[in-house]
Amino acid sequence: MTARTLKQLIPAMLASDGAGVKIKRSLGQSQGVRLDPFLMLDAFGSDKADDYIAGFPAHPHRGFETVTYMLDGHMLHEDHLGNQGHLTSGGVQWMTAGRGIIHSEMPQQESGLMRGFQLWINLPAAEKMKEAAYVDIPATDIPLVNLTQQSFVKVIAGETELNGKTVRGPIFGLSTEPLYLDVQLEAGQSLTLPVTAGHNAYVYPFEGEVFVEGLRVANHHGAVLTDGNSVTVSAKDKARFILLAAKPIKEPVVQYGPFVMNKPEEIEQAIRDYQAGKLTNNQQAKTIAIHKSI
Repeated sequence: MTARTLKQLIPAMLASDGAGVKIKRSLGQSQGVRLDPFLMLDAFGSDKADDYIAGFPAHPHRGFETVTYMLDGHMLHEDHLGNQGHLTSGGVQWMTAGRGIIHSEMPQQESGLMRGFQLWINLPAAEKMKEAAYVDIPATDIPLVNLTQQSFVKVIAGETELNGKTVRGPIFGLSTEPLYLDVQLEAGQSLTLPVTAGHNAYVYPFEGEVFVEGLRVANHHGAVLTDGNSVTVSAKDKARFILLAAKPIKEPVVQYGPFVMNKPEEIEQAIRDYQAGKLTNNQQAKTIAIHKSI
């Protein structure tokens, strides 16, 4: 196998989003800091209610997918049609905005730890105006493979080889072929994972630090990897990270806030549609089955 190594480090920047939720943003901190097809990666985490209590009131999206992974806490998703979904500890919501959705994500707790990630994944031009869809995935539906008593891999999307077996997550079959893993390593442990050659890949440690082919990746720093068909990650002390990989779309990206299209005129149309109340085009956002393409 051809081992991937470290190509670029992206320190996460402190920022706020929604109605003032404090976050750490790595990918997406500027429009030039992306990794096709990943547009943005935000980490949120605090046990201070003032850092998250205002949540993310109703806002629009068009042209991409949002993936919210709750490590700890409870949020409620609601969309413009009255659909609701509860995001609780260990669960994921995978939402395809498609041609348009207006939704909110609001905390359902007034104290305690709220921690997780939101990832934005671009859609190819042929899919940007498809029907909106989402799936709420409870923690019990996400495969968890224990490597040792203190280490594990959770497979949220795509598939990987673990202990000689292929493990497939609840999300697969999408055009960008995303891989999304949550990995915990014990002190002194090393793990080699397959990653499809030609796909862009990213490692983000959120507990402790890790090493990619011996090169240090500090806590809350994103590591863009070189090409290859495997990556070896090790930890001197106990650590936890997410591994993201996906097939690049290789199309122009034009973004204006919550709208991501291919041409400026498509952004202008999205703004007009939103202002005229036509962004969603009266579509019926659908709930999709786990293990089905969105």
